[in-house]
Amino acid sequence: MSCGTGPLVDAFNRRISYLRLSVTDRCDLRCTYCMPEKMQFLPRKDVLTLEELHKLALGMMQRGITKIRLTGGEPLVRRDMIDLVRALGRHVGGALEELTLTTNGTRLAEFADDLASAGIRRVNVSLDTLDPDVFAALSRRDRLESVLEGIAAAREAGLRVKLNTVALKGINEDMIPQMIGWAHGEGHDLTLIEVMPLGDVEDDRVDHYLPLTAVRERLEQRFTLTPSAASTGGPARYFDIEETGGRLGLISPLTNNFCSGCNRIRVTATGQLYACLGGAEKVDLRAALRSDTPDDALAAALDEAMRIKPEKHHFRIDERGAAPAQPRHMSMTGG
Repeated sequence: MSCGTGPLVDAFNRRISYLRLSVTDRCDLRCTYCMPEKMQFLPRKDVLTLEELHKLALGMMQRGITKIRLTGGEPLVRRDMIDLVRALGRHVGGALEELTLTTNGTRLAEFADDLASAGIRRVNVSLDTLDPDVFAALSRRDRLESVLEGIAAAREAGLRVKLNTVALKGINEDMIPQMIGWAHGEGHDLTLIEVMPLGDVEDDRVDHYLPLTAVRERLEQRFTLTPSAASTGGPARYFDIEETGGRLGLISPLTNNFCSGCNRIRVTATGQLYACLGGAEKVDLRAALRSDTPDDALAAALDEAMRIKPEKHHFRIDERGAAPAQPRHMSMTGG
């Protein structure tokens, strides 16, 4: 196969069809497990332009990317974000099977109608608690009401909503059944996620790491969980809950490594393609896009990304004071 033609297939024969594309590292919340209060964000000049993001996405689609999730930081804080959604939304039903968005929901009420009209049909909203005080302590911002308004606006606009909840020992673990009941009562799926050791934060993650194996055991004392064949193309394993009539997802990067079926790559807002969320392997797509031969350079960079993509990540949270698996924060890599 010549350079830059054909689908993206890594050294372990995994077909890569799913791009998580970050449009900004900035966020209007400061969730304690994600970033420090005084987060140092990237200079705006280092961030890819709207045109570069679009060109990059088109180049990926030519290599077999069929699903794009726009991420951040918080993608809706970027002013020209909707223009990118409109440009990419034109390809839904053609080269793209799906265009989705992950958001913290604080600005979703403002943009839900625009997102729906631009081609997005489904959004993931990060929501770790329904308790205003816990939300304010966890996110360091009193914005729960805005998030709930955003979720309601998304449903009103016809968007399917999936809630993402990071399971945190001693913070929201006793609230998880309530979260599930509320989400399913509102017609939303909910996915629980183990906290990931990415970037330095003020708290020690050992104090709040909650294995989903333990969470599932507790939930099965209360609910009937039946494994589901449902899939959204990501790493979640799904269960149908008889008592609520809804669906629960589990994303367990520590207790149940899901790397064997990985179909994903992540690109930061500065154009760094990370072949693995938990790895340091990367290629510089911004340099390729800004070179004298951007098409050839992008194709070569994607080939290199497939060559260096590791078999699996190595996350651990079992030692107090241990350094994170990677120094970069989740907001930099893209959710």
